[in-house]
This record gives sequence, C-alpha cells and structure tokens, in this order.
Amino acid sequence: MNKNLIALAVAAATFSGAASAATVYSDDTSSLAIGGRVEARALLSENGKTQVSQDDYKTYNEYHQALVNQKTSNDVTDISRVRVNIDAKTQIADGVQGIGYFEREFKSDNANDENRYMYAGVNSDKYGQIVYGKADGSLGMITDFTDIMAYAGSVVGGSKLAVSDRTSNNLAYSGTFNNLTFKANYVFDGAAYNDTTGQKTNQNGFSTAAKYTVGDTGLALGVGYAQQKDQTAANNSVNQTSKQTFAVASYTVGDLYFGGLYKYGHRDATNLVTNDLTDSQGYEFAAAYTMGKAVFTTTYGFMKDERNTSGAYDELANAVSVDGTYYFNSNFRTYASYTYNMLDKNKVGKVAASDEVVLGARYDF
Repeated sequence: MNKNLIALAVAAATFSGAASAATVYSDDTSSLAIGGRVEARALLSENGKTQVSQDDYKTYNEYHQALVNQKTSNDVTDISRVRVNIDAKTQIADGVQGIGYFEREFKSDNANDENRYMYAGVNSDKYGQIVYGKADGSLGMITDFTDIMAYAGSVVGGSKLAVSDRTSNNLAYSGTFNNLTFKANYVFDGAAYNDTTGQKTNQNGFSTAAKYTVGDTGLALGVGYAQQKDQTAANNSVNQTSKQTFAVASYTVGDLYFGGLYKYGHRDATNLVTNDLTDSQGYEFAAAYTMGKAVFTTTYGFMKDERNTSGAYDELANAVSVDGTYYFNSNFRTYASYTYNMLDKNKVGKVAASDEVVLGARYDF
C-alpha cells in the first residue's frame, strides 16, 4: 500500500496544498514557502430556473410553498477554484518559531472569492502553537474523521458552529503530546453592528477538542465541544447561546479505513420546513479503501430536528455519497463523486433535495 496516498485520501482529504509547497526563500533562521491547488470541478444538480426569495412573500408558509413548487432544471455548474497559500516561519529562540500563514481562494464566480486563512503566532516544538487571526477552530479535527470525500463534505460535521470552524477574530491553540492532540480556541466579541437597528451581528464563543491515537492498534478516538453566543439570532432576538457536542472514532486496518461521528446540538440548526432555530441530533459513517493509486470513499450522514416534543421530527440532512479518486502522482488526481439526497422534496423543495454528480481534476503545487 502507498502510505502517502492513504494519508492524502483519509487523513487530509481537504488539505490546502501546504504539504507540497515549494520553498522560495530559506536562510539559517527563516523560510518562505508557496503552495496551493488548481481544481476544475463540474457539478450536475437540480437548480431553480426562477429564483425564490423569502422577501417576496408575506408569510413563511407562502415562501415554503413557493420553494416546493419552484420550477427547476438539471444544469452543469462550473464550481472550479484555485487556492494559493504562503507559509512563513522564522526561528526566534531554541525550539521556538514565529509563524505566519495566508491562503486566498479564487472561484469561477469571483464574487465568492475569499481569504481562507490569515494568521500569525508562535510555535513551540515542545508546547504547541498559538495563533491569532482567521484560523481553524477546534472541531475541524473531530469532523475530519468522516469528512474524507474528494468532493462531498460531511453533512453532519459541516453543521458545526461558526466559532468552532475556520473563522476570524480567533485566538487558537493546538498541541500534540505523544498520542494526544489537544485544541482550544476563543472567538472574541467583535465590532459588527446592524446599521439600522444598532444591534451587534457577530458571533463569539469557544470550542475545544481532543484526539487520542491508541498506540499502533489503528484505533483513534475524539471528542469536542463548542459554545457560541449569537448577538442577533435567526428570529431577531439577541444573546442566544448555541452548544454542540461531538464524539468520533476511527479504525484503520491495511487498506481500509472506517470512521464514525455523533453530534448533539442545542439551538444550532435551522429547520428546513419551518425555518425555526432548533436543537439537532445527527450521526455519520465513513469508509475508504485504497487499491493501488485509486481510492474509493463513501459516507452516510443523517441529522434531525430535536425540538418537537411529540416525538415527530423533520430531517435536516439525509444523504449517502460515493466517490472514486485516481492519483497519477502526488501532484495530480482526478475524481468522480455522486451524492444521493434522501430529503423529502415535498417538504424542503426540489433544489434542497437534489442529487449531485461532480467530475473533478486537481493539481497541487
């Protein structure tokens, strides 16, 4: 088995390209590397032929019915993207480095271009790393257990709170001690206000996570927690607190990988039928198999509304994805991905319940 391929496919399916970055400057104390990716992606899915906006309807029920009746067509959408990153470090003491990292993503629709990362800080070979800026929260390490697909993301892990995901105004720590990796981050109360109401519109809070690899058994375990205060929530009230707890496990044996995830959230999701802020519960399973230069992956994710005390619930996510990736070498790969969406289109609308087919080619540098 090619250990590098399984590492790319399973442990870092979403990696930014920094691992293959080229060093463009280096001296006795400092270095600067440039990396990234060019990724061509064609998405076939059901899209709305006419746009439906909630602002055009007096009640949410009218808007929801318009979504269900929306005229759609199967179109191919160009969702290609390019990422470029700069990774810099300099020795400031024995075993201690000053670091800086920047990554920009450019999309086929340039209105969606964004700075993905922008942070600086200090790294200690012994005690870990602390940075401030736009950086990862703590729960990405946990959701990566099932977020292994070439294209399709984790439908449950993707629902993590903003303070636990990649975000700005973020003070983040990470450290690895033998088989244990620990992360914690705090997102500060920022200066974002609604010009009309004067209310704050930002989110602040914290998240923390731990991952433990059980020796050479192939077993890994993880747990994470996040808490976030929404200054202006979905229903226009203020100072509402959202919480999430994640638990994960994975097992690797030979060319096979298995991962599982469980999530419970308080006021962390939006009901697709009523548009109300709600509690949620979800689980996800993932598997990968490496065969030579080919990697095959699959995930199944399910998430439901937990606020209905009668026992009935609405589904927030219910999908299975499969894909295959072929690595020509460490720099170039091609893949095909299919997502079968099992949400009820009569409840959430045809677009939200659409299946997806994606063909992609990716060059990392």
